[in-house]
Amino acid sequence: MTALDNSLETIREKLGTAEPWVESRGAYWLNPGTATVRAVAGAMNTVEARFITITAYELPGDAGFRLEYHWDLEGRLLGIPFEIAGKTTESIVDIIEAADWIEREVHEGFAIEFTGRKYEPLMLKPGDKPGVNLRVAPVQDDPASGVSGQEEVAK
Repeated sequence: MTALDNSLETIREKLGTAEPWVESRGAYWLNPGTATVRAVAGAMNTVEARFITITAYELPGDAGFRLEYHWDLEGRLLGIPFEIAGKTTESIVDIIEAADWIEREVHEGFAIEFTGRKYEPLMLKPGDKPGVNLRVAPVQDDPASGVSGQEEVAK
């Protein structure tokens, strides 16, 4: 077992998950089970993983959001996904200072509140409300143009 494999095993043990790391989409993914975002940040600090970013997705309907936390560990991309039913999750900025900017962007883009922190606006102008990236209407296909709604959103 390599030092890197030992670090991955350490992360799993600290989070208390029996599920293995899964390689997919150019990254290694781990289901955190019942571990919190803050527990993940602490485990990543233990193995000296470098925080990269958070990718946020609005889930269909009223299902909430998926936040994927991305880390680098010795050149290996690690992903830890969290699904949140509401619009609130824990901030990790006091554990991982580099999370500051992306937490503010996710807050402004999706109106997700990261508890335990204050926000200094990045993009919003006075009077703007967070949530500029939220869907306001269902995405629909346009049969006349042959363009699907998802393709249109991606433009």
